[in-house]
Amino acid sequence: MGLAHHAVYWIGFEVPRTDLPRKLRFSYRRLEEEGCRYRAAARCEDRVSVEARVGELGRARVRIDYTARNEEGKALAEGFTVHAFLTPDMRPVRFPPELAAAMHADLAETVS
Repeated sequence: MGLAHHAVYWIGFEVPRTDLPRKLRFSYRRLEEEGCRYRAAARCEDRVSVEARVGELGRARVRIDYTARNEEGKALAEGFTVHAFLTPDMRPVRFPPELAAAMHADLAETVS
């Protein structure tokens, strides 16, 4: 008792995952892979925030990295999802130039 279930992190990743493409003025497309590393437990009454940022960028895929933190800023979990830009028949295609530019800018902010 008293600990938040580890599956809560995945729920927390959903909002920033779908907000990041909106922030970049594009809609969410496809989810390919997921990954999560647990660092510490969240308590039931903790306020947890989740940050999303572009982690890696290829021609037709992007990795979005997440960090869940408690109110003190302690990292509770880290994870990522990989998304592909696909045609209707599920073939990889390059990101539209405007989306690629916006994601490159977000990646540059993360690196600096």
